[in-house]
Amino acid sequence: MPKPPATFLESAESLGIAFDDGDLDRFGAYLDALLEANTRFNLTAIRDPDEAWTRHILDALTLLPLVSTLADGDRVADVGSGGGAPGIPLAIASPQLQFTLVESTGKKAAFLREVVASLGLEHVAVVNDRAETVGRAPDWRDQHAAATARALGPLRTALELVMPLVRPGGIGLFVKGAKADEEIEASAKALRELRCDVVDVVQTPTGRIVVVEKTAPTPRTYPRRPGEPKREPL
Repeated sequence: MPKPPATFLESAESLGIAFDDGDLDRFGAYLDALLEANTRFNLTAIRDPDEAWTRHILDALTLLPLVSTLADGDRVADVGSGGGAPGIPLAIASPQLQFTLVESTGKKAAFLREVVASLGLEHVAVVNDRAETVGRAPDWRDQHAAATARALGPLRTALELVMPLVRPGGIGLFVKGAKADEEIEASAKALRELRCDVVDVVQTPTGRIVVVEKTAPTPRTYPRRPGEPKREPL
């Protein structure tokens, strides 16, 4: 099981993150499963354990201050969950919240289910379906206090895949890099059509988080058919 490097612990401390008993062991077990499964099929380009602690665990935990304000029992969606970051690390650190991991690829969804079961994360559900389909289903549409997305494409595409899951007044948390401002500027139409506003851009040790508030219910025309948000972004 990979041990957290000193740089990870120092960065977490600088963010004011305190770990409960067993959290670091569960993070390590998750990374162990991720790196082992990655030898069989592609889940991550990162193969160095120390780098994985920073790029997967620390990067996910930079969202923690933004979800820690949610009420106990609130639902959080992680859209395009892939190998499980940021959803699984956030779920480990936030047992008081309910998590929905949305992943369309069957092998990746199966991996997520295995990890969730092995870590005993009973407050986490894995949904193996496209975000466009999940965003129209009554069980998930407008049901989440927050939703996260990392590496889900340009912001204007990700908004259409993520924000239909968020309830009015809730937030979308989009992990971005140096081009966040450019992506926000290109998303003016998407924000308007989807009834959303960018309310903050948070600088973190690993990137930037674009915080989007949903101001009204998503119009019934969104999300569009599977594949359309990527082919023809708003």
